[in-house]
Amino acid sequence: MAIGKLFIGRKVRELRLEHDATQSQFAERLGISLSYLNQIENNQRPVSAAVLLALADKYGLDIAELSTGETDRLMSALTEALGDPLFESYSPTLQELKLIAQNAPGFARALVSCHQAYRRNSEQLASLDDRLGRAAALEATPYDEVRDFFHYVDNYVQELDTMAEALAGKLGLQGGDGQPILTDYLDSQFSVRVIHGPSAMNAVRRYDPAGRVLTLNPYAPAETRTFQMAVQTAQLYASEVVESIVRQAGFRSEEASEVCRIGLHNYFAGALLMPYQSFLKTARDLRHDIELLAARFGTSLEQGCHRLSTLQRPGMKGIPIFFARIDRAGNITKRHSATKLQFARFGAACPLWNAHQAFETPGRFIRQLAETPDGVRYLCLATHVSKGVGGFRTQRSSHALALGCEISYASAFVYADDLNVTDKSAFEPIGISCRICERNNCASRAVPPLRRSISVDHNVRETTPYQLS
Repeated sequence: MAIGKLFIGRKVRELRLEHDATQSQFAERLGISLSYLNQIENNQRPVSAAVLLALADKYGLDIAELSTGETDRLMSALTEALGDPLFESYSPTLQELKLIAQNAPGFARALVSCHQAYRRNSEQLASLDDRLGRAAALEATPYDEVRDFFHYVDNYVQELDTMAEALAGKLGLQGGDGQPILTDYLDSQFSVRVIHGPSAMNAVRRYDPAGRVLTLNPYAPAETRTFQMAVQTAQLYASEVVESIVRQAGFRSEEASEVCRIGLHNYFAGALLMPYQSFLKTARDLRHDIELLAARFGTSLEQGCHRLSTLQRPGMKGIPIFFARIDRAGNITKRHSATKLQFARFGAACPLWNAHQAFETPGRFIRQLAETPDGVRYLCLATHVSKGVGGFRTQRSSHALALGCEISYASAFVYADDLNVTDKSAFEPIGISCRICERNNCASRAVPPLRRSISVDHNVRETTPYQLS
């Protein structure tokens, strides 16, 4: 007997229950494993011809009744689609699937079609990733998961932010050198002794839980040592809140949970050293002068820029900005945007963006008036930063910090004072990433956009060897 893929989980389960049999008893009588029966009943695997014959022989199943109609086919297709990790937060019951298939077949077919299109696109992107020399992975990496987590909470964590602000008020941390205050607090509240010594020469911070000693690298910048003391405070003071947030996030792996813990500890540290209301008021008063903000709160430029991107407290929001950290290869290693400009997950940053110029002019803030393909105009700022703990043999990291706002907010930034933000011709065209940028005739384009086909005229050579069609 030739049969196609037959998903009759509901029928098999009903038959088993009619005979008052457990799954183990039913599987044994059919001569199959318990796991196979469980998969059949949950429509995760079709029944084989042998199982079908056994059901007919031992339980009187009428095979003629199994000419599945539209409802059963839709239920099987829906079960397959909703079994994708994409829908892991939704686990419909069989009754729900039946109701959907029977009462909204058009919607069910549309959902199945969308899932099929998603899978095809995923396979195409995976193939493209292979060609680009990257490991193909359909699921997000732990770092991607955590970046998405912070993105979807608007880079603002209410519980930690208010908790850190309250502690800052209690300790009198309102800017300046916080090292003496945090040294006394860690000692008095947690019996942690802070030393600046050689045992941390290969690390910025090293904590010994048994001896309760926090060792800081004496050659690290003062703001780095202060921040690491605040991170240690977060680990000891806010551990229960951090664990609660991680549990609620529901990450797919322990690696992602661990990465998120680091991010949440760093978040608390920033909120402790730069308390929300005080930092927001000072940013407005100083008209978002990043260097003055960093000096006022005793932080680094990157810490100050990052804190500006977290000012999303309901009812007390700061200027909506975008913020990114970019390495020399153009990879975006840290990103958040409260503006319409959203950074691409894959691919390097647009080469026309002023962030790349920051590497050429260290110690300066580079300004740019830019317009994205959707017609939105921005004030873009960029500066170069270098990290290290000092010494000739020390490895140092080099990044560009990029931040900005939509042009309607430019007057709140000191950097826009002498720029003609009303002159449309002053705005340079930029994109997000070549792979998704639709601009034509861009001399800096690295690859064609994914959604456009190309045509080649061997008799004409323009800025690129192809034209977009």
